[in-house]
Amino acid sequence: MTAIGVKTSAHSQGVDITRQVAQVVAESGVREGWCEVFVPHTTAAVAVNEAADPDVIKDIIDALDKLVPWRAGYRHAEGNSAAHVKSVLVGPTVRLPVSGGRLSLGTWQGVFFMEFDGPRTRKAWVDVR
Repeated sequence: MTAIGVKTSAHSQGVDITRQVAQVVAESGVREGWCEVFVPHTTAAVAVNEAADPDVIKDIIDALDKLVPWRAGYRHAEGNSAAHVKSVLVGPTVRLPVSGGRLSLGTWQGVFFMEFDGPRTRKAWVDVR
């Protein structure tokens, strides 16, 4: 398993980590198999979505902010319950096919580290088998 470092610069943000994940896949030597990306944080997640237009990921962040507002009478004392809820909705793991020694994504797809309580220095774990 390989850890990739992710430094976020905003409170809520989608960071494209496709290149880093693809590099781990290429260096793994696995020709056919699966790549799993796991985010070991309770206020962040990982998602696959369109990477061609950066406005798509911004729209997703905006929609999640409307769906789960930062202040809504939550009970969690730390004050970041909205980030925890968003993390559960998006999820901590994605599983991606590997074919021909390369990450196999659709034409427009990318892998995004989803920050919901930043800015922070984070990590994602990548396992290729």
